[in-house]
Amino acid sequence: MNKTDIGDLLRVGPGTPMGTFMRQYWLPAALSTEVKADGDPVRLMILGEKLIAFRDSSGRVGVLDHRCPHRCASLFVGRNEENGIRCVYHGWKFDVDGNCVDMPSVPDRLDFKEKVHARAYKATERNGLVWVYMGEDQKNPPRLPEIEANLIPDSKIWCLQRQCNWLQALEGDIDTSHVGFLHVGALQPEDLPEDSPLRPTVLNRAPEYRVQTAEWGAMYGAYRPAEDGRMSWRAAHFMFPFWTMTPNVLFSTRAIARAWVPMDDTHVMLFDITGGVDEGNPFFTTKLKNGEAMYEKIRRKPNGTGWYDRWLPVDGYHNDWGIDREAQRNMIHFTGIDNPSMQDQAITESMGPITDHSFEHLAPTDQMIAFVRRSLTKALHNFRENQAAAPGVSTPDVYFGARSGAFWADAATGFADAYKAELEKAHRWPSSNVELTD
Repeated sequence: MNKTDIGDLLRVGPGTPMGTFMRQYWLPAALSTEVKADGDPVRLMILGEKLIAFRDSSGRVGVLDHRCPHRCASLFVGRNEENGIRCVYHGWKFDVDGNCVDMPSVPDRLDFKEKVHARAYKATERNGLVWVYMGEDQKNPPRLPEIEANLIPDSKIWCLQRQCNWLQALEGDIDTSHVGFLHVGALQPEDLPEDSPLRPTVLNRAPEYRVQTAEWGAMYGAYRPAEDGRMSWRAAHFMFPFWTMTPNVLFSTRAIARAWVPMDDTHVMLFDITGGVDEGNPFFTTKLKNGEAMYEKIRRKPNGTGWYDRWLPVDGYHNDWGIDREAQRNMIHFTGIDNPSMQDQAITESMGPITDHSFEHLAPTDQMIAFVRRSLTKALHNFRENQAAAPGVSTPDVYFGARSGAFWADAATGFADAYKAELEKAHRWPSSNVELTD
């Protein structure tokens, strides 16, 4: 892959190749709890577009270009009232579909509201998540992807903004060899319970890989011999266009999905969705043998109202991501940072807003990263040059075959067979349990 190829993947604004490609998909936009009926509009920055989200009196969510189509005043300062957003400049009012429903500053005989439309994007909700479709055909959007974590009733969702390009943020999730250093580099095997899914990583910090294509994108298994003679697997996925499934949960009882939604070329919003029948992420549920918690919870700022003021951590570039150098020197944490998400944040933001990939020297343990870059480049080329459909858009059910996590298998069993066997015995949540809200 040459520098120009990867450059095409990084730019997501209107009219760019990757921006047009991503607009074929439903995109996570906000938490349902962020938009209140007749409440304050919420500024959204998605794929370089300034949008507002609001919930009308009937509970419907609208996602509109923030500019009023009259004189371009921002609808963010508008009044959310009586099933519409009213511009405070001249009183023009728009419903969730962008229709102008009132034009009070224009004499009745000259009224032309039926000819005026705010740019509106189709929005829907599922299990606490607001989705938006920004493609050209707003009348016939595709079905939502059947991503298992978002199909589980009462699944948990949290968000975090990262100030760097979407791809370098995403690639941290498919680089599993960093876990043994960045996240658990200060631990020894005796610090962890014998059944901890993190113990094999501490025992062997140099995994080997099996990487292969999948209907949803790509998948890998990082493998290490376990203490009892079995093989320890950490299975994870990349799913078009920007989804990851990380392996830091138990495979059989918990589902996870992480969307890296580009805000623009240098900011990305993470939507982390998890659900299942166990306690959660072992980073936070595992107690060390000395009784201490492995990590602290992330510290966030209160959400503000600016384009880049949602879901920001307290720590960042301005204070070196909260590094405690004494804790680093004393191996309290390998990094001196007490939260795994902030450890990832520090690494990917430290690369700069858009890293210079020509400076890299990829290793055998980076094969999933190289594989995903090639997959994205190929899909983008086929979309642009061959008018091929964006992968997964017309077949949203393929996503349901993806499940990530840690598991153990007989050492003689290959990755494909081990994954299939584990999937067959895993607890699954069918999509028929969930209804959509328009």
